[in-house]
Amino acid sequence: MIQKIIPTNVITGFLGVGKTSLIKTLLQHKPEGEVWAVLVNEFGEIGIDASLLDTGTEQVQIKEVAGGCMCCAAGLPMQVAINQLIAKAKPDRLLIEPTGLGHPKEVLKVLTQPHYQQVLAMKACVTLVDARKLDDSRYTEHEIFNQQLQVADVVLASKADSYQAALIPRLSDYLNSINGAMSASSNESVPIKPWSLMQATELSGAIMALLDGPHRGITTVSTASLGIKSTMLGAGETNTQTPRLIDLNYSPLFSEQAPVQNIDFDGRGILRKTNQGDGFYSCGWVFDPSYEFDFDPLLALIKNLQVARIKAVMITEEGIAGFNCVDSELSIVELDDAMDSRIELLSMSKIDIERVEEALLTLAHRLRF
Repeated sequence: MIQKIIPTNVITGFLGVGKTSLIKTLLQHKPEGEVWAVLVNEFGEIGIDASLLDTGTEQVQIKEVAGGCMCCAAGLPMQVAINQLIAKAKPDRLLIEPTGLGHPKEVLKVLTQPHYQQVLAMKACVTLVDARKLDDSRYTEHEIFNQQLQVADVVLASKADSYQAALIPRLSDYLNSINGAMSASSNESVPIKPWSLMQATELSGAIMALLDGPHRGITTVSTASLGIKSTMLGAGETNTQTPRLIDLNYSPLFSEQAPVQNIDFDGRGILRKTNQGDGFYSCGWVFDPSYEFDFDPLLALIKNLQVARIKAVMITEEGIAGFNCVDSELSIVELDDAMDSRIELLSMSKIDIERVEEALLTLAHRLRF
């Protein structure tokens, strides 16, 4: 069949920076009639972001890869997911959201492999960063935080309404300092744009225009000046191909047969999974749809948990609620539908799993169907 090459953007950034919120805004403002596909990767084993992004329309197709960086193991989980998503959606644009602890260099390496160069047209890699994190060495000394900035074609200063505008020049200086260690493929500076959910509607047009900007490709970095021991970026190539009509053979590269997710609940109707890596611990729970949670006590529990990140989609007596808490900043959205309740915690220290589970169960009762 004849198929246009698919414009593809990687949307990256550290944990809790607002990647999912940005993508949700982009989906709300995509050109009418276009089909967009979104591949979401999560560090935790449960998978929540797909529920938050779901628009309930055929013009947005979402696929989720949970359980750590999808580019690991030779990128096979990522390639399988992309192939299935393209075969099913045949999209006009593909957005890829790696986990906040993923390795964007490896993601881009997979996307620029020869068998994708006639399928995907790599466009601007967009990196979100909270400029307040420049004062926190846990971020500035973290390999992945810096790698996300170094692969960026566009940097969005996220949550810009929460801090002073003076931090934007500081972010620019920091970006220049880490990119100064690179053998740049382009002399052009990386643009920095303020972004906040409060101004999403008025900023959406400018952000949409940035998506079609060029992708510079991956370059080489010296990490000596950054105080980071591991090598962050290796040699890579710039994909300069222009979109064109090609004869896209979906078989055997693409298969429409996607595995159905079967949740292995225990006798209580609960699934619990954990993960660990890159200095973080995660634990997630899925509760079957018979569980209904008390909203106010649940909200109090989420506020009091001392962890780096909480994401949840929960069935409560007041409706279905999506929770997102990062560094004690909590946002709540009302959702239309959910197949179950699920909550994921990420922490820089070990999580008292049994205590948290006991607390959750005290806030729930089971409905009879």
